[in-house]
Amino acid sequence: MDTTLSTDDLKFQDEVRTFFAKAAPEKARQLISHPETYKQGIVQWQKQLYDQGWVAPFWPKEHGGAGWNVTQSYIYECERVQANAPDVVPFGLKMVGPVIYTYGNDEQKRHFLPGILSGDDWWCQGYSEPGAGSDLASLKTRADRDGDDYIVNGSKIWTTYAQYADWIFCLVRTEQSTKPQNGISFLLIDMQTPGITVSPIPSINGVYSLNEVHFDNVRVPQANRIGEEGQGWTYAKSLLAHERTAIARVADSKSRLETLRQWAARERQGGRTMISDPMFQARFTEIEAELMALEYTELRVLAAMANNQSPGAESSLMKIKGTEIQQAIHELGMELAGVYGGIVADEEATVTDIGHDFGDQARKDFMYGRAATIYGGSNEIQKNIIAKRVLGL
Repeated sequence: MDTTLSTDDLKFQDEVRTFFAKAAPEKARQLISHPETYKQGIVQWQKQLYDQGWVAPFWPKEHGGAGWNVTQSYIYECERVQANAPDVVPFGLKMVGPVIYTYGNDEQKRHFLPGILSGDDWWCQGYSEPGAGSDLASLKTRADRDGDDYIVNGSKIWTTYAQYADWIFCLVRTEQSTKPQNGISFLLIDMQTPGITVSPIPSINGVYSLNEVHFDNVRVPQANRIGEEGQGWTYAKSLLAHERTAIARVADSKSRLETLRQWAARERQGGRTMISDPMFQARFTEIEAELMALEYTELRVLAAMANNQSPGAESSLMKIKGTEIQQAIHELGMELAGVYGGIVADEEATVTDIGHDFGDQARKDFMYGRAATIYGGSNEIQKNIIAKRVLGL
């Protein structure tokens, strides 16, 4: 594997840096930082990327994407994090969009892809259920045929940003008597359809992003089914492999670790900065080494993808290690904040009031980060996947 950037790659890197310098992502970040303007900020930033032609790096050009190779996409992601620019919400662009252009028919592509690219349609993901989280094959939400429609009943849970969504892509059970994986279909459902209720789920970090979505005799046209009936499990697996690779978030972890280094360079204890404390140094260096190893694993996966190989068990490995590193960074941040990390700051609190300018953020990161090893398929499930695909167990 050659990790050296070519002349063309370096030229592309300069182009990306120039774009971020001119695009002023801090304006979008300011909107995103407030719950009442979060969606506005995300859509505004996505439209900037759309106008640039960069909103969908991996998408083929014939479907409106940038058509970048994996190296260009990797460079872009690294530069995005370096510029502290927002990421796009993944559910439309990184999840359902590729499923639609890969498995959907021509009419579905014409109808759905433009709104996903432009940001005019906000999507959410309907996979997990109250009784079917990581064991997705045991889902119970039904879709029963009624003429040219399906009648959908059931609930989805942990549905991120469903409160903003125009559409939800759902795995539903269209066959009850076959092997569980064989009776699942992939439906696209308009969130304005009668019978849909969105119930908020308060998060431990105080941020409202999660929901439970209830379907009560929701009528969905069969024309909104992607691919063949009963083959949704196949489509879902292809989506999840790429989702788990993205969840590793190597570039973001590198940025967070650098932020932690800066915090530690300012924080003093016993007359010296924490960055010079041997115990802190040992833990920091351990995380840094593990992150470097994960980055090279990511590069190997990208090299395989460049040769048209789909990420397999490696995506599960990256999900496991990536989320464990994220949590280790959060834990070290809380240790650095000390007792001040437990303070819940209000909008008028000052640094003097809370002890640090980072303690409140360290606490929020730590609390929300507890879910990292669960969402996207728990790490226990990922270990089972590795055991089956690699070890043949």
